[in-house]
Amino acid sequence: MSHVIRMTVTGMLGLTFMFVVDLANLFWISRLGDERLVAALGFAWNVQFFTIAVGIGIMIAATALVSKALGEGKKVEAKKFAMGCMSLGVGIQFILAIFIITFRSEIVKFTGASGQTAQLAERFLLISIPTLPLMALGMVGSAILRSEGDAYRSMFVTMSAGLVALIADPILIIWLELGLDGAAINTGLSRVASTSFALYSVIKVHNLLAKLTLSVIRSTLFPFLIIALPAILTQLSGPFASFVITKVIAEFGDSAVAGLSVVNRLTVVAFGGIFSLSGAIGGIFGQNYGAKMFFRVRSTYWNSIIFCIAYTLIAWFILILSTEWIIKLFLLGEIGSEVVRSFNYFAAGGFLFTGMIFVASSAFNNMGKPVYSTIMTWLRDGLVMLPAVLLGASMFGAIGVVYGNAFAALIIGLPSCFIGWLFIKKLNPDET
Repeated sequence: MSHVIRMTVTGMLGLTFMFVVDLANLFWISRLGDERLVAALGFAWNVQFFTIAVGIGIMIAATALVSKALGEGKKVEAKKFAMGCMSLGVGIQFILAIFIITFRSEIVKFTGASGQTAQLAERFLLISIPTLPLMALGMVGSAILRSEGDAYRSMFVTMSAGLVALIADPILIIWLELGLDGAAINTGLSRVASTSFALYSVIKVHNLLAKLTLSVIRSTLFPFLIIALPAILTQLSGPFASFVITKVIAEFGDSAVAGLSVVNRLTVVAFGGIFSLSGAIGGIFGQNYGAKMFFRVRSTYWNSIIFCIAYTLIAWFILILSTEWIIKLFLLGEIGSEVVRSFNYFAAGGFLFTGMIFVASSAFNNMGKPVYSTIMTWLRDGLVMLPAVLLGASMFGAIGVVYGNAFAALIIGLPSCFIGWLFIKKLNPDET
């Protein structure tokens, strides 16, 4: 449990700090007094969420390959995997950036944005998306550090980006009067900071990057794709769900979308520990699986579930107490306020079950069964989410969309937890 807590808390501090900065970004934009700007940031966030999901899938592959090699005592192989994963990650995000920039207008309209709100979202993407390859370097670098067990430097990869953003946000958005453009520029500056620290730590501190050669990329490609493709598909279920929710709630106007934008930021800030849990325990699973210490794998699984439950209950309680203050802080209208209340008072409890999905998913991804993780998340976000959200909207309006999201987590979370345990229990059944 101490290992789970240490790895998760350090990951949480870095991730949560980054999302606090993102929330501050939304705060400064809201100070401009135009809900269209907040809504535009919400629509653009859906597209950014898609790119981050791809990055997390790449991180999962890097963590699984590097941590397993280190657990087996094969550092040279780990260095080759590290370089191969980093190179492939940059290539994937480069292609993705070109695609989004080329079709940004169609993509934004597809999310449900229209008029000036859509134009603002398109402009934000045009400025921020070209730095995706830098984001890939930082994210894979963080995964390599976590695979090595260097939780603190991995944490500071994301914290360094947050520190830059925290300082630059008010300067760019308010003092230089760049508004939404300032927020987009700050995204790029943050990625430069995180990438610089990640590369320094991986190369200079741990010497965990092999020389970049074609043979290194070729030898990494197949094992990378075996894990990365299903992992990326798994992570894409989140942006798909976000897209569905945004598109449905957009029917209730910009105020509802603005409220959802605040909820999305609250989600990642309040439940940063749950989001970081999956990546944090991935290295623990991978190293102990590679070392064939299966009793530690089982202990990690249940300690992670316990951590998830305790963390969610505490975060939920804090959200309930701070609801009205949050509504006033972001100057939300009537519908936007109701969306925030529906999440803080009720739907936030759904993370009890979302966390269970994350833990089971991490186990599958790092022990050779990534397809299981893909199936679980798409059952939630593909099969259950859409009808739940549509039914909720028809019954309760905008707040029903939030309720539908929480219901989908409940339906899939408990079975996922049970199936994950059955899988782990079968590892080396002869061990006492």
